[in-house]
Amino acid sequence: MKQFLYILLLGPVLLFSQEKVTGKILEANNENQEIGLAGANVYWLNTQIGVVTDIDGNFSIPYDIKYNKLVISYVGFKTDTLTVNSPKTIRHWLQSTDNLDAVTVKSRKQTTAKSYYKATNVINVSSDELLKAACCNLSESFETNPSIDVNFADAITGTRQIKMLGLTSPYILIATENIPSIRGASQAYGLSFIPGTWVESIQITKGAGSVVNGFESIAGQINAELVKPSTDDKLFVNLYGASSERLELNTHINTKVNNKWHAGLYIHGNTHNKKHDVNNDGFLDMPKFTQINLMNRWQYIDTKKGFVSFINLKFLNDEKQTGELGFNPKTDKLTTNSWGSEIDTKRYEISGKFGYVNPEIPWQSIGVQTAFSSHKQNSYFGLNIYDIKHNSLYANAIYNSIISDSRHKIKTGISYTYDHYDETVVAYNLDSDYERTENSVGAFFEYSFDNLELFNLTAGVRLDHHNLLGTFITPRIHARYSPWSKSAFRASFGRGKRSANIFTENQQMFSTSRQINILNAGGSVYGLDPEIAWNYGVSYLQGFNLFGRKADVTFDYYKTDFKNQIVVDWETPTEINFYNLDGKSFANSFQAELNYNAFEGFDIRTAYKFYDVKTDYNSERLEKPLTPKHRFFANIGYETNVKTNGEHWKFDATYNWLSSQRFASTTSNSIAYQLPERTPSVATLNAQITKVFSPKFEVYLGGENITNLRQSNPILGADNPFGANFDSTFVYGPIFGSMYYAGLRYKLL
Repeated sequence: MKQFLYILLLGPVLLFSQEKVTGKILEANNENQEIGLAGANVYWLNTQIGVVTDIDGNFSIPYDIKYNKLVISYVGFKTDTLTVNSPKTIRHWLQSTDNLDAVTVKSRKQTTAKSYYKATNVINVSSDELLKAACCNLSESFETNPSIDVNFADAITGTRQIKMLGLTSPYILIATENIPSIRGASQAYGLSFIPGTWVESIQITKGAGSVVNGFESIAGQINAELVKPSTDDKLFVNLYGASSERLELNTHINTKVNNKWHAGLYIHGNTHNKKHDVNNDGFLDMPKFTQINLMNRWQYIDTKKGFVSFINLKFLNDEKQTGELGFNPKTDKLTTNSWGSEIDTKRYEISGKFGYVNPEIPWQSIGVQTAFSSHKQNSYFGLNIYDIKHNSLYANAIYNSIISDSRHKIKTGISYTYDHYDETVVAYNLDSDYERTENSVGAFFEYSFDNLELFNLTAGVRLDHHNLLGTFITPRIHARYSPWSKSAFRASFGRGKRSANIFTENQQMFSTSRQINILNAGGSVYGLDPEIAWNYGVSYLQGFNLFGRKADVTFDYYKTDFKNQIVVDWETPTEINFYNLDGKSFANSFQAELNYNAFEGFDIRTAYKFYDVKTDYNSERLEKPLTPKHRFFANIGYETNVKTNGEHWKFDATYNWLSSQRFASTTSNSIAYQLPERTPSVATLNAQITKVFSPKFEVYLGGENITNLRQSNPILGADNPFGANFDSTFVYGPIFGSMYYAGLRYKLL
């Protein structure tokens, strides 16, 4: 199943066949540990039929009586040829070519893996990595990953926003099983609408993504693969409680309906009703909230006929309340009695994925992705009102095949999107309804060349017609070259285009007293032009042995060059201005990362990042506010040996250091409401301990911001929230201080 879904860009690869050889490729070691080799090549000698092992080393390849020699190869390992005379399951250990008689090579499966073979720069994050932190929702799933930056959007809503390559999430295509999902109305809070326990793995792609997924991606793509009813536990229960008095329950119930159908019911609920004001500014440090999130998931598999499908039904109800300690929505809503805010969201989704692989010609497949969502948010912030209704329809049809032989693969298809927005904005100088409909139809073609170990090339182009953005072409190219063992040089470039949803993407502005101005009106969306950017990137990955242990080092450099951008100008303290770029705007990102398995069960991951993100504002070229130039990241993880009953311990700690960041200008404020030009540096430490009693039961205990770092006075003008200087957006560090949590996980396998 997994290999077919990869061909359809619906997940890992899944090939169906009437008869097949399945198995697992492992790395040979003296202890006979089961260390799966991800990315090993498995193919029939002198044929065009071949596959690549998944992240766990598993594979499935069609069998025919004409085949009898199965070749298994992997960079840095001896190539083996096996005689296979019938369809069956095999397990094979490859010998490392670097092994010497006097040297014992030990390693273990990495929870975060980088491929030496893909043309795209993809980081695969497994479910084991997600368990290193509490991971209550998708926005909290990146704490142990140096490629994604996580910070708070403001001091009122407690919303976490993510950045990649120095750019915020609207420039990242965020998908669920390769269907774009966090976009439009869900852009501000949508990451918190995907519970962490629902996520099976995450794929992070840096730079321009695939044309198959659309034209909007600029900085990269994040795809969350959800757990499958056929492979998830029959019953899974996760209970979580934090010192902040946040409580959470996750329950999965899966059943096999018959030989072809599996079904799952996934229930998520969380609540926080405690008022906290640690910094004594009169405002809640984190909102009160309640969320109910349900998903009913159906999976259909017919291996003999080559069909697979998923149907998902989702419902979400999310309610937040925040503001001053004494705020009572029954008496104070939209009055000057007390400043308060409520954000109520209801969301319905239905999505489906349908695929077919020709059992006689397994490299030919057809896939269809469809999704419909209805999103309604009613919210107010003090005296400001922001309501949005967003109905969205997405459809994508993909055909996969080969040209001549399996080295030359193609994907082609058509896609359609429909979005209807209805927004109500009541602010200090706005009282307007904004309604628009966007629809687009496009066709794409992607060619991939793969000679297995040496060179990969993926080149794609799509042509789209959009009712507001016009007709345009989107090209994207990725290439990978491996001149020697365990190496990968990569290069990519591509174009992205999008319409900016200025209100929903910048909702933190409603928690201020700023006037909202849209300048240079005349474009097709809010009077503004579409955003257009080119992304260029190069990277180098090298694996090696250090003191007899596995290690790898990665160097990335990416540049995003905007041809037009909607400039979000915070430089006048009493205003926020939106206007088309007049000049240059760019984001340069450099990252160096080292991963090292120092000794058995002990992994170290360190990274350094440098950002140069600048924009030409109406006043002058300035560094983007609240974006640190330098970041240092370190993560250590230790796992004890697993006893025969499955009992063992896991220890994990993550350290983040951020250099100073530029505040948006406050020089025109009175002295009492002026901030320094830059923030101090910030360092935080998170840690977690997990005791696994058996494969069915484990408990965990952790802490966030253990050093108890707190930003003092995060809300400007908190003493007069209805005054001209009130602003909650100058947030650069934690507000609440240390937070500790505990939980348990139970599985019925």
